Amino acid sequence: MKILIGGLAVLLLAIGFFLFALPRVAIVNERTGANGSQASQTVPQNALSVPEASIPSSSSNTSASHSGNGSADIENQAPLGAPPEVVKAIYLTGWSAGSESKLASSIDLIQKRGLNAVVIDVKDYSGYVSYAMDVPEVKAAGAENEVRILKPNTVIKKLHDKNIYVIARVTVFQDPILAKAHPEWALKNKTSGKLWLDNHGLAWLDPAGSQTWDYVISIAKDALSRGFDEINFDYVRFASDGSLSSISYPFWDQKTPRHAVIKIFFGYLREHLPGAKISADLFGLATIDTWDDLGIGQVIEDAYQYFDYVSPMVYPSHYAAGTLGYKNPAQYPYEIIKYSMEHALSRLNTYENATSSASFSRPKLRPWLQAFDLGAVYDSAMIDAQIKAVNDVLQNASASDPSTTLGASKYGGWLLWDPKNNYSNYRG
Repeated sequence: MKILIGGLAVLLLAIGFFLFALPRVAIVNERTGANGSQASQTVPQNALSVPEASIPSSSSNTSASHSGNGSADIENQAPLGAPPEVVKAIYLTGWSAGSESKLASSIDLIQKRGLNAVVIDVKDYSGYVSYAMDVPEVKAAGAENEVRILKPNTVIKKLHDKNIYVIARVTVFQDPILAKAHPEWALKNKTSGKLWLDNHGLAWLDPAGSQTWDYVISIAKDALSRGFDEINFDYVRFASDGSLSSISYPFWDQKTPRHAVIKIFFGYLREHLPGAKISADLFGLATIDTWDDLGIGQVIEDAYQYFDYVSPMVYPSHYAAGTLGYKNPAQYPYEIIKYSMEHALSRLNTYENATSSASFSRPKLRPWLQAFDLGAVYDSAMIDAQIKAVNDVLQNASASDPSTTLGASKYGGWLLWDPKNNYSNYRG
C-alpha cells in the first residue's frame, strides 16, 4: 500500500512538472474542418502582442508649445514624385523621428543599407499623436499633450530630399486617450462600469463605433495633407488579451461576426480615403488561419479587398512551439517566413482570380519582419534570412507565372520592426 501511494505521489509530481514546463500558449479557437476533423490553432501568448516602444528617458521634445499646429514649420509637402514599387523600410517612433540626431542617423543607415522608406508613428499605442495637428477633435481629446515631432513637414522634406518614401503609422482601436475623452465609445467593464483595460492597463475603443472611425480618418487626412506618402493602420482588431468575458460593448451587438465588423471598417477607410495609399497590419497567423478570424476579426482576404498593401507581422518568435516541427520557431526565420508568405500569396491569388470586379485596387504583400531579439538573437544573418524568404516566395512566384494574378506582381517589399529603433544589426 505504501508503495502504491508513493508511486502515485511520484506520478502526480511528474504530471505537475510537465504542466509547469509546457510552453505558455493559448488556444484561440477549435472548429470542425472541411473533412470533419478538428482544426485547431495553438498560439503563443505573445502571438497577439507585438513589442512596442517605451517612452525615452529624455523627452525634451515635449517642452515645446503644443498649440502651434506647426506654425513654426515649413509649408506642407507634396508626396514623393516617384514612389518605389518595392518598399524596404525601417520603423521609427515619433520620438526618433522628432530627434534631429536620430533622424539623421536613420537617413544615413537607410542610404548605406540600400533601403528606401521609413514608417513613422503618427499615433501610437498610447493614443497620443506625434505632432500638433489641424484637427479639433484631436486637440479636444488631449491627444496633443505629448508632442514628439515639432516640425513634421520639415521631417518629411528631409526624407523626401533623400528620395525616401514616408509612411505614417496610425494605431486604431487601442487608444487610452480617446477612450478617456469619450468613454461612451470605449469598452467598459460589465461589473464596475469603468473603462475596460487589457493586460497592459490600456483602454480600447469599440471597433463597431463609427465615431472612432471618423476620428482616425481625420488623423490620416492631416498626415496626408502634410506630405506623408501612405497611411499604415495598425491595431485594426478587437482586443485580444485581458478579461475578455467582462467586456461591455457600446456598439457591437455581439451577434455580428467580429470579422464582419472589421471588414465594414476597412471599407469605410477606403471610401473616405479614396485616392490615398493605405495599408493594414495583420497578425502573422492571419496568413495561415483559414478557419476563423483569430478571435479578433482579422481575415486576410478582407484586407486584400480594400488596401494597397497588406502587412502581416510574420515575426518567427510569435509562432507556437511545434510549428513546422520546430521546438523554437524563432530560430528558423527563413522556414517560418517562407511558410507564411506562401500561404498569404496563395490566398491572394485565389481571391483575385475569384474576383471579377476591376474596381478594387490590386493589393501587394509587404510583411513586417523581426529585427528585435525574442526567442533568438536577431543579428544580420537572421534578418537576411527573413528577407530571402520573402524574396524567394514573392519574386519567384511573380516571375514564374505572372498571368495567374491578373498580370500584377504581388511583391510590395518588407518592413523591419524594432521597438527600440536600433537597426545597427542589419548589414544589408
